[in-house]
Amino acid sequence: MSTKQFDVVVIGAGPGGYIAAIRAAQLGFSVACIDEWANEKGGPAPGGTCTNVGCIPSKALLQSSEHFEHAGHAFKEHGIEVSGLALNLGQMLKRKNNVVKQNNDGILYLFKKNKVSFFHGRGAFGGAATSEGYPIEISGPTTETITGKQVIVATGSNARALPGAPFDEKLILSNTGALAIEGVPAKLGVIGAGVIGLEMGSVWRRLGSDVTVLEGLPTFLGAVDEQIAKEAHKLFTKQGLKISLGVKVESVTAGENNVTVKYADASGAAQEAVFDKLIVSIGRTPNTNGLAADKAGLALDERGFIAVDDDCKTNLPNVWAIGDVVRGPMLAHKAEEEGVAVAERIAGQHGHTNFDTIPWVIYTSPEIAWVGKTEQQLKAAGTAYKAGTFPFLANGRARALGDTSGMVKFLADATTDEILGVHIVGPMASELISEAVVAMEFKASAEDIARICHAHPSLSEATKEAALAVDKRTLNF
Repeated sequence: MSTKQFDVVVIGAGPGGYIAAIRAAQLGFSVACIDEWANEKGGPAPGGTCTNVGCIPSKALLQSSEHFEHAGHAFKEHGIEVSGLALNLGQMLKRKNNVVKQNNDGILYLFKKNKVSFFHGRGAFGGAATSEGYPIEISGPTTETITGKQVIVATGSNARALPGAPFDEKLILSNTGALAIEGVPAKLGVIGAGVIGLEMGSVWRRLGSDVTVLEGLPTFLGAVDEQIAKEAHKLFTKQGLKISLGVKVESVTAGENNVTVKYADASGAAQEAVFDKLIVSIGRTPNTNGLAADKAGLALDERGFIAVDDDCKTNLPNVWAIGDVVRGPMLAHKAEEEGVAVAERIAGQHGHTNFDTIPWVIYTSPEIAWVGKTEQQLKAAGTAYKAGTFPFLANGRARALGDTSGMVKFLADATTDEILGVHIVGPMASELISEAVVAMEFKASAEDIARICHAHPSLSEATKEAALAVDKRTLNF
């Protein structure tokens, strides 16, 4: 029996996979994309972790929880009196689920529009390449074998569990369970003060939980510029997040209705805390289980990631891998860029991904965003630099918004003035960072940003003023 043959088969329809499939189709290839995510009715739910239990639903809940907190606290200052404020958590979760479904349906529409053949099920290698290509077995709602002359693996990552404390998604929660808590827990524990831990902790704090964050590292947000991280720590603590650093978790025990965590604090003293729910966010592991990599001879590295070169080529001819399942930052937009680049390389073009200008964002309130080098990285490298900062406290639009927390920080080469890094903690940081990404891609100087006219009043003026501050000539501070 002959199988369906495709020029390109993409395994996984997360941000990297579905974008790779669409770009390959745009370039004239016959393309198949396989994905096993299912919605509550068993239907296809493409979009991967990001769309289903990550980026998209978390931003929906972050927005809803911010509205709730504003209605309970900030609206009064604006002259808006609210009485009888109540939380309808069921409706909030329903809205989150609707946002997810809209994104799932949008991807299916894009596949249809671009003539990408979608298969709902788990894709795995059926063996080594033949003259027709690689056999890819699909199991699940769809069961069949197809072949691909080129294969792009985009199977993403899974939440890492604590040893001896597997996720049950009822008491011990990964990001999946953290997005679907049916009642606001009185006491919520979070192990790991990373992106997921801080975002989910901040959501449930706004909705009424007493939140304690336990972080193993001695420093808060070690990957973030130290000055920005200190400012964020101060703001989060003021909001009510209880953050303990340098913690060593010794045991996690789930009872009938709560979770007990025994740990040593930074001084080594034994501590015990009982939580109604516990979110564990200690990193993610590459999702290669079920891929049958060994059948095709696909090489993995010592940590279980698919081994690739700078162009995302694996050890096998015509097999590529992108996104969380390979080296580099586990970011949806990094996966998208790699997906586009690989599709273009297959077409003989020069696909491009610049890791040095990938923006990072933590969607807390205030948001944290950065691109390029931190001050501590420049010091460690012995790079001579100039720094400039500007607080949102001195920004007219931030005052009008009622959110003046945080700052913008520029780091520029001491000799050439080229921008080496931009770091923001404050309102809409995720949007503001894009200007810095564009500037750095074009090798702009801080003076270039300082000379560009920015709309007034706007939050972006803080970016201009921070660039001016590099030369110690801010105009509004």
